[in-house]
Amino acid sequence: MADEVLDAVRELLPAIAARSAAAEQARELPAETIAELGAAGVFRMLQPARYGGLEAEPVRFYRVVRELAAACASTGWVSGVLGVHPWQLGLFDDRAQAEVWGADPAVLVASSYAPLGRLTPVDGAGAPAGGGVAAGGGYRLSGRWGFASGCAHASWCLLGALVVGAEGRPVDFMTVLVPRADYRIADVWDVVGLRGTGSNDVIVRDVFVPAHRTMRNYEQAQLRGPGQKVNTGPLYRMPFATIFTSAVAAPVIGAVSGGYERYLEQMRDRSRLSLGGGRFAEDHFAQVAVARAASQLDAAILQTDRNVTDIWARVVAHEPIPMRLRLRARRDQVMGVERAVEAIDLLFKTAGGNSLRTGNPIERAWRDAHAGSVHVANDADRALAFYGRGEFGLTVEDNLV
Repeated sequence: MADEVLDAVRELLPAIAARSAAAEQARELPAETIAELGAAGVFRMLQPARYGGLEAEPVRFYRVVRELAAACASTGWVSGVLGVHPWQLGLFDDRAQAEVWGADPAVLVASSYAPLGRLTPVDGAGAPAGGGVAAGGGYRLSGRWGFASGCAHASWCLLGALVVGAEGRPVDFMTVLVPRADYRIADVWDVVGLRGTGSNDVIVRDVFVPAHRTMRNYEQAQLRGPGQKVNTGPLYRMPFATIFTSAVAAPVIGAVSGGYERYLEQMRDRSRLSLGGGRFAEDHFAQVAVARAASQLDAAILQTDRNVTDIWARVVAHEPIPMRLRLRARRDQVMGVERAVEAIDLLFKTAGGNSLRTGNPIERAWRDAHAGSVHVANDADRALAFYGRGEFGLTVEDNLV
């Protein structure tokens, strides 16, 4: 079934590419694109089978995201982000899953994970709760979050928040699930790259969140979640730090892969008007740049796919995932993004002045790749430092490992 999704997506690529400029101008994806992606099954790939999902091997999902991003980086990015949330929702309490998908399994969920919200425990009557949350209780939530990609197309949102104790100090870090009726979207997205992602702000003002719509980030990092009781397949034993971070790395790699192909198409028959003239394709320096860029892209794809596949094999076999493998996956994920950015920088530099024109596919890939690279999950130095700590035998504690 996952291969059928890829086949269906490939039929959509020409139209998606043709709409990419309109998506940039509108600063969000057309509803038509979202509908086509939904019909193709993109958003169902990591969804529990109980709700009509495919529970596909994750590497197949990232392959779809890369191909979409090669046609339109913003489409690839939104597909990766909205497409990964069904996996995380599958870890929530079964009651939360039923609230989201019970009436319509095609409902989409957006996110903004930075802990910018404030959660105050309350009891079932809404009164402040001094200790743990009792049955029927939950939290009052307030906050403002940025970078909620594709939020205009979603009916729910996953938001990061800190639990505030009796003394007003943070005591826990949670992800909470909030329905569209409980938040508003502020149209603030006006950026240099990934312009079509509609990554606007989400604002919540003192709403009640029942305890079953919350998940402790520590538990998730320990590969635990209440949803595992009903979603027992291997997909829901994968680490968040592998599943989610790969979903925001794949679009960057895909965008550069698309830029690489457009570069070859544009430059293959071009003649230089300077530097002695001649065919661009005959230029030694251009040939070297192409070789380096192609190698960087191949390395990015091969390493990231290898790690996801290795972790998948472990969970299928009900074997523990070694910390060294989890760290290696994060190392190669951020290095994959870094390699992709290096590749598009090489191509952009050698393409000449024409690549500066707004809307040129090389220029767009350059902007989009750099924009995607600044996502916190693609922060190379932080992830590489964790890998180094692990290699030296030091303790590594982080929710993104």
